[in-house]
Amino acid sequence: MSDIVDNLTAALARRGHGSSDFDLNPDTVLPAGRMLRPAGVLIAVTLDGLEPRVILTKRSSALKHHPGQIALPGGKQDDGDRDVIDAALREAHEEIGLPRDLPAVLGTLPEHETVTGFRVTPVLAVVRQGFDVIPEPGEVAEVFTVPLDHLIDPANYLIESRRWRRQRRYYYTVPFGPYYIWGATARMLRALAMRMQA
Repeated sequence: MSDIVDNLTAALARRGHGSSDFDLNPDTVLPAGRMLRPAGVLIAVTLDGLEPRVILTKRSSALKHHPGQIALPGGKQDDGDRDVIDAALREAHEEIGLPRDLPAVLGTLPEHETVTGFRVTPVLAVVRQGFDVIPEPGEVAEVFTVPLDHLIDPANYLIESRRWRRQRRYYYTVPFGPYYIWGATARMLRALAMRMQA
């Protein structure tokens, strides 16, 4: 597993730039002076099984924003958080019961701007031992894992589209079994995949 950690660390060191929900939609006109709220999500790679896997969640269908969608654990940075890394670790603890001191943070990927007005920093970490998964019932319907090999293979990513606010919007997807991983989550995972292949 040390090779995996070395490869992930090397990927973080490679040059790159941020991304946006609008990258595949260049005709989008963004408001001048828009204010983006900082947030952090955790790309947690588990190393306690036969293969490295990434922890993902399925959001509760009762949520107002993005109900039922696949997401990385995380959320907006609160006043009490030291930074976006702290926010990602806090949210992962609240959402799935991941102890805050268990992930070994390797670093961060470039920020991602979402259509909902967030500046999201993906925090890459490894989790070397198992833990009791405790989904937060008000937010998380399911916690599952996807093999890292699936997520770092650029060939598994597709560009799809749908109508949104009377316009056609294009986005990345990386389907896995019954799980439709798309949008900002897929784009941030793809950013890791592209760095891993460089």
